[in-house]
Amino acid sequence: MITVYHGSYIEITTPDLTFSRNNLDFGKGFYVTSNQEQALRWARRWLRRGHKAILNSYSFSDELIAKLNLKVKTFPSYDLEWLHYVADNRNGNDKSDYDIVCGGVANDKVFNTLELFFDGLIPEDQALLRLKYEKPNNQICIRKQVLIPILLSFISSVEVSDGGE
Repeated sequence: MITVYHGSYIEITTPDLTFSRNNLDFGKGFYVTSNQEQALRWARRWLRRGHKAILNSYSFSDELIAKLNLKVKTFPSYDLEWLHYVADNRNGNDKSDYDIVCGGVANDKVFNTLELFFDGLIPEDQALLRLKYEKPNNQICIRKQVLIPILLSFISSVEVSDGGE
C-alpha cells in the first residue's frame, strides 16, 4: 500500500473516468502520482484558471495488481516506445488494452520536445536525444473504472495555496 496524490480544483472522493479527457499521455484514465510535489504542481495549475487548488490523497493497493493479474505497462524512461505511445494517445490513436500505465510525465520541458516531434520539426532520434537528459517524474494512469474502488481508497483532500510560485 502506498500513498498517491491527484491535483485538481475539487475534492475527488470517488474518481469517475467519464470526466477524464481522451488525449492525455497514457489515454483516458484517472492519473495519480506518488510524488506529492508533482501533484501540488498539477493542483496549482487550477489557480491560474481562477479555481481552487485541491490536493487529493489516496491509498493505492499496488500489491493487488499482481494478485488480480492486471495488464500493466511501465515505461521506466523516456524512450522510443514511450515517445510513440504518448504520441498515439495524444493523437487519439491508442489501441492498447492496458489496465494501468505507469511512467514519465510529459512536463513542460518534455512537452516542448514532444510538440516539435509531433509537428515533424525534429526527427525521433533528436527527440530521444533531448529526452535522454530529462529525469522522468511518475504518473500512474488507472484506465478502467471498475478498478478504481478496488485499487484506490480516498484518504483526504486539502486546499493548497500558490506556494509563492
